[in-house]
Amino acid sequence: MAETLRQRIETGFEAFGRLVARRAWIALILSLALVGSLASQLPKIVIDTATESFLHKEDPALLTYNAFRDQFGRDELVMIAIEAPDVFAPEFLKKLEKLHHELQDNTPHLDDINSLINARNTFGHEDELIVEDLFETWPTDAAGYAEKRTRALANPLFENLLLSEDQKITTIVIRTNAFSSQGVTQDDALGGFEDLDAPTGQPAERVYLTDEENTELVNAVTRIANSYDAPDFKVHVAGSPVIVDVLKKSMQTNLKRFLLLAIGVIAVILLLMFRRVSGVVLPLLVVIASVLGTMGLLPITGRALTLPMQIMPSFLLAVGVGASVHLLSVFFRHVQRGHDRREGVVHALGHSGLPIVMTSLTTAAGLASFAGAEVAPIADLGILAALGILLSLFLTLVMLPALLIILPLKAKSSDRAHKRHARMDTFLSWVARVSVNRAPLVVIVTMIILSVAAFGVAQLQFSHQPFTWLPKTEPARAATDFVDLRMKGASVVEVVVDTKHENGLYEPKIMQGLEQLNREIEVLKTDHYSVGKTLSLADILKESNRALHANDPAFYAIPNDRDLIAQELFLFENTGSDDLEDFVDSQFQKARFTAKMPWVDSIYLQTLDQELTQKFRTVLGDGVDITVTGMNALLGRTMEATIYSMANSYIIAAGVITIMMIAFIGNVRIGLLAMIPNLTPIFLVLGLMGWLGIKLDLFTMLIGSIAIGLAVDDTIHFMHNYRRYHHETASVHKAVRETLLSTGRAMFVTTVVLSLGFFIFTQSTMSNLINFGWLTGLTIILALLADFFLAPALMALLHKAHLLPDDSDY
Repeated sequence: MAETLRQRIETGFEAFGRLVARRAWIALILSLALVGSLASQLPKIVIDTATESFLHKEDPALLTYNAFRDQFGRDELVMIAIEAPDVFAPEFLKKLEKLHHELQDNTPHLDDINSLINARNTFGHEDELIVEDLFETWPTDAAGYAEKRTRALANPLFENLLLSEDQKITTIVIRTNAFSSQGVTQDDALGGFEDLDAPTGQPAERVYLTDEENTELVNAVTRIANSYDAPDFKVHVAGSPVIVDVLKKSMQTNLKRFLLLAIGVIAVILLLMFRRVSGVVLPLLVVIASVLGTMGLLPITGRALTLPMQIMPSFLLAVGVGASVHLLSVFFRHVQRGHDRREGVVHALGHSGLPIVMTSLTTAAGLASFAGAEVAPIADLGILAALGILLSLFLTLVMLPALLIILPLKAKSSDRAHKRHARMDTFLSWVARVSVNRAPLVVIVTMIILSVAAFGVAQLQFSHQPFTWLPKTEPARAATDFVDLRMKGASVVEVVVDTKHENGLYEPKIMQGLEQLNREIEVLKTDHYSVGKTLSLADILKESNRALHANDPAFYAIPNDRDLIAQELFLFENTGSDDLEDFVDSQFQKARFTAKMPWVDSIYLQTLDQELTQKFRTVLGDGVDITVTGMNALLGRTMEATIYSMANSYIIAAGVITIMMIAFIGNVRIGLLAMIPNLTPIFLVLGLMGWLGIKLDLFTMLIGSIAIGLAVDDTIHFMHNYRRYHHETASVHKAVRETLLSTGRAMFVTTVVLSLGFFIFTQSTMSNLINFGWLTGLTIILALLADFFLAPALMALLHKAHLLPDDSDY
């Protein structure tokens, strides 16, 4: 940056400081009005932790899933697994019946509930097809109970769905409503009869079950089911709706905990640094106001509070306070030298205004690199956190100087301050000597460490498995593990077969193909995933065919005649059972195929989708459309989007920040050189993750783009002051020493604040946040070490080799 341009910018900041000083009250009132208007929207914040929220509304995978929900309902299950010595004992069955009916009568947003009590029992009687509940009539003696046991064990559909293979566990399976009841009137619930007087036009778009309604359902189910828990009736409540609700409650707990810890940590550090109340209160006022304003942007922009958003408030607190620290450091030092507050504000803005703006812009740029992410919450986090940084910058440059003018602050003894800083100055002088005098050694050690890290980076793996974020002792996590082990899973993959013409499902080839796929996919097992149960229209047809042939097991098969298939499905439909609509549309054109399986890492779900598609295509041919969807398909798509988003954001953040660094420094070579200390700590931490086996997930993928935006802040302050002092002294050692003595303390304090701000996340109830916290905090510390040692060493070596300019134009 040419001398005249830099001086003009610094003069401009001084002029701005005089303006704020003259109009301090106006500046304060405008700042408070802006924050107040934004914060007034806080009560309107909505929470959304559903799996669907990870994808943008226009994402093809989500649109496909929505079409599936519109046709067949919600695929997510709540599974209540009940463990007992004998699940067919009369006392147990009576208790199961009571629990079943209490859940049926008292669970909001319930679509369907199934257990042994009302399990489908299809049989023939005198040429009549009968479909009734297994316990339609209650046994009156031991023989009656034995007959029910025999029927249940003879039905292949019950195994791993309602009964475990060892018959020690039975389940109650709950399906929730697909759509929200918000805005639905009593008349809307009366069967859907058409209102001839209603205005014509496009029907109102229905809202899917909300996060709040999911919580209501889970709370009711958990409360009722747990009230029945006993040693001989051990209850385990599992399923994705339960996991989503626990993640939501963990997020709410974490938000409060993180905020309180962040405020406390920042307050202690500020007190130790400034040793005055104003040095604590003023920065906290600025960052708390910026957090309130930023959170108010959520409802204004139509965004919900999602899982990744829980890091934003404490993140903004830790990041935003850095600019205030740099401004206050210069202000208090100037006032202690005998200048008045007005002169202190003007000097502080002239000295630090430009680097403060640049550091805020680079941090915002690092966050904004997520704006184009295909993972919706990450994109929202990038946009809103970047806006939060800009709001914090505005308040630092406007509200903070105004408060410094308005409040009756007094200068403290410079002698005491000098004594307090003596030890830090001694340490920083030592750093300057080592980094410059032993520059070759510093660079060689860095290269060796980077080489070791490279092996770790090569071992990095991706992962997205939300329920594993919870501790194993969490009841929902423990129940999910139990169901996965004993009932072969509580999650599902859905496949929709579209024959592309009405009554296409009557074709024997199609139905026999579904029956063949039932057999093949139910035994599907690889090193990474397995299927525990399959359900399709073929099951209903085989049951009907057997029943209509005098209950002969030999006829548990698909008929070869198209008309017979149509007739048997028609007869089943007329029995009064609504099970058919769960697997087929009203035109008998589309069929649903459900594969129940244990939860697996989402990185493997794309492979599963491809394998299922290939199997269906091989069996059913090219004449039908095959669509893999469901909650697991969304998780697989989220993983794919995460990988793409990470690569994209890292490239954008590094590219944009490098360009900004070059523009700020005014020299391409020095700008590129300055990026080495910023990229090195990120590479080291990624290598450490590889060595420790920590996978890149939805949170740890944020480390690189966030860290580069933060790491570059200290580099900007270092390079800005280094080039100034090098221009004045023409000595690398003196320039490094003066730079560290003038800005090194603030760099150290902001690093402590930032790293502790991230270490706070280690107090989370979720493992992914714990990893994100300590890894990002470590990255920030490594970035400071790189600025203290690696950056000066590089400058010393390249100046010595005459590969860098002499800064005579700076």
